[in-house]
Amino acid sequence: MTPRRRIVLVGVLALLLGCALPGLGATVLGVLWDRGRYLCDLGLPGAGLVCQPARELTGLAGLLTVLGLLVLAMVGIWAAAVWCLRPVRDLAGPISHVGPQNLGHRIRPRGNDELARLARSIDEMMERIAAGYEGQRRFAANASHELRTPLAVQRTLIEVGMARSLTGEQLELLTGQLLETNERNERLIEGLLALSESDRGLRSRIPLRLDEIVSTVLAVYQERAEAAGVTIESHLVPRVVMGERVLLERLVTNLVENAIKYNRPGGTLTVTVGGAPALTVVNTGQVVPAEAVAGLFEPFRRLARDRTNHSGGAGLGLAIARSITQAHDGLIAARPAEYGGLRVEVQLPTAP
Repeated sequence: MTPRRRIVLVGVLALLLGCALPGLGATVLGVLWDRGRYLCDLGLPGAGLVCQPARELTGLAGLLTVLGLLVLAMVGIWAAAVWCLRPVRDLAGPISHVGPQNLGHRIRPRGNDELARLARSIDEMMERIAAGYEGQRRFAANASHELRTPLAVQRTLIEVGMARSLTGEQLELLTGQLLETNERNERLIEGLLALSESDRGLRSRIPLRLDEIVSTVLAVYQERAEAAGVTIESHLVPRVVMGERVLLERLVTNLVENAIKYNRPGGTLTVTVGGAPALTVVNTGQVVPAEAVAGLFEPFRRLARDRTNHSGGAGLGLAIARSITQAHDGLIAARPAEYGGLRVEVQLPTAP
């Protein structure tokens, strides 16, 4: 039911309630009748043209008069409803013209009535939409930059190869660089697809053993850790969570891969599964400034701000981890580890 119809309904119910209460109705009508007789008895000029017919209203004429009064009452109630809802109509005009070109428009109401609270809620919603739109725009710009750099490198290598004859050793070096650049593009595109997949949320939720998922991922990365001179320590307690296995595996994989990649020779990687937090990953890499930790969860953000120093990554690992955690109704946070490196904690709801 629309607000206008609700106002009309309230008015009609009030009218019927007045008619349904004999005492109240009689009192009101008696006061009106006595007031009318008093005015007629004053003998005002022209009063006889109105008072005499009014005294003679009986039968059908009286019924028609009552119906006419009811019609007038309904028209008055409808006009009052239109008048009451005029601020809403005035509010709808500016909102209907809001678009990507003017997301900065705000209503900025005064007062504290219902319409003012509604307008403030709309302003807050516009703030969130504008922030999300700006984030998407920034993400698209960063993604374009990340893709343009390796493509430019590939183009340069190809032009060098076409410009002159190459020896077997030079050709092998050139093809190796092209292959490395192409693999980086593949990792970047794979990361973008994974981020898009996790942003869409979960298709299904089933009970999963988080400790078993972590154990499987650590077994896969054992050789890579040994090659990097990193010792893996794990403390796994049985823990059941609700979610998708593929996404949880990607979450653990990203955290473990980052912890190995940004570690130091002879360092350690400690992975813990428990109650609260559900998952903790700690490495012993370079010292991370506390003010730089929050930015690491943004796409394409690395501790080294130089975009040419990719260290084999696309800068999407922690951004994907955050997106997957949020899709599972969890929280992820990080802080500098005690002896250098990063400590990442993931809070996940316990399965019922």
